[in-house]
Amino acid sequence: MVLSDDDFRLIAEIQQGLPISSRPYAEVGERLGMSESEVISRIEALQNSGIIKRLGIVVRHHELGYTANAMVVWDVPDEQVDQVGERLGSQPCVTLCYQRPRRLPEWRYNLFCMIHGRERSKVLEHIDNIIVAHNLQHIPHKVLFSGTRYKQRGAKYQ
Repeated sequence: MVLSDDDFRLIAEIQQGLPISSRPYAEVGERLGMSESEVISRIEALQNSGIIKRLGIVVRHHELGYTANAMVVWDVPDEQVDQVGERLGSQPCVTLCYQRPRRLPEWRYNLFCMIHGRERSKVLEHIDNIIVAHNLQHIPHKVLFSGTRYKQRGAKYQ
């Protein structure tokens, strides 16, 4: 796909985030001199061509009162990682679940899931409930609570 000047301007505009509005694409279009439907169709074309790989939101959990955040890392047998990952990812308290390669011998964990909570005790309770509900007592894991809060944002292109 050959990008037009309008495509470059659109990408530059949306990489800063969409406006919080009932019609964000209309607002973006107004700023760029495009119609709402043109903005939507250009974004779809950019996604279909693979130029835009993902369009999503970044939730600032802390501002919503979720100040206890833990990454739970699991040492799941490789032949079970997809099945266990699907079960973990389906839990309402799990906001992110993904597989990563092991880095042996220092790091044996291959499945990661993020759990946000208003209190540390609630996060630990969620983890205990998940372990029991999905019979994961035999899977080694560690709970890593966040100590530093970093700015979250999407990709930025030059």
